Amino acid sequence: MQDRTRSRAGGVLNAASALGLMAFAVWSVPVTGAYAQAALKEVVFAPHRAVYDLSLDGAKSGSGVAGVTGRIVYELSGNACEGYAQSMRFVTQTLNQEGEMQTTDLRTSSWEEVPARKLRFSTSTYQNEMPAEQTQGMAKRAQPNGPATVELTRPNERKANLKGNIYFPIQHSMAIIQAARAGRTILAADLFDGSETGDKIYSTSTAIGRQIKPGTGPVVSLAKGVDGLDRVPSWPISVSYFASTQEPGDAVPLYEMSYRFHENGVTGSLRINHGDFAIAGELKELTYFPPSPCKHPAP
Repeated sequence: MQDRTRSRAGGVLNAASALGLMAFAVWSVPVTGAYAQAALKEVVFAPHRAVYDLSLDGAKSGSGVAGVTGRIVYELSGNACEGYAQSMRFVTQTLNQEGEMQTTDLRTSSWEEVPARKLRFSTSTYQNEMPAEQTQGMAKRAQPNGPATVELTRPNERKANLKGNIYFPIQHSMAIIQAARAGRTILAADLFDGSETGDKIYSTSTAIGRQIKPGTGPVVSLAKGVDGLDRVPSWPISVSYFASTQEPGDAVPLYEMSYRFHENGVTGSLRINHGDFAIAGELKELTYFPPSPCKHPAP
């Protein structure tokens, strides 16, 4: 339970899907090269804080999970010319079939350059208020796509090489928006976010539904601060995560994440499916921050 809760939580920064997704045509178009740099700069995310209340959304017999409660607090700041910073606190209380409660507290923070040549990341996990794991480091590369080198400072100093065309978290979110705008239905990407051991790559397959046009989607009327969110274009997104040694088309995903992804970077209520149980996250509060101006805007 500990490993699953921690590693799946990290994906909340970058992935999502809609409940009850239909079958999509398979179309994988990586966003690379000069087109990628120009396209991703066009995506502008709104600095904000989002709060989600968590609950158990189904468990299979034998999963050992009897109940889940908790909360996610996510913040995004920065801008497209100087990079984006993300932070998240993901706390869950999990009740097992024996009536025992376990509290998992995941805290993450990162800063990512735009375009994605650098990624600083830090992750700490606590189990029942006791430190369990900590990862900290930086990933670098000369170009905003392709392989990268990771320099870890915690839990110990070491270097790791990431092979292939790696996406960083903000870069991946921007690529999803670009693919959605272009009418694509599938985006395949190898994702690195610094979670778990600090050198793990996930193979992801993102299914993109039809655009929910402004004013036509459901309004989260009970959530604080969401006035106007339904006027922002959005898409139902489903991201399946696989171990990098697996082929997405030939393996059962490690887990899947679902949410309604708005063009300004705000995530609607979400669902995390671990296979034998699922967690639902309901958006309860949304606060926008004043956008920070670019100190050194591009010429």
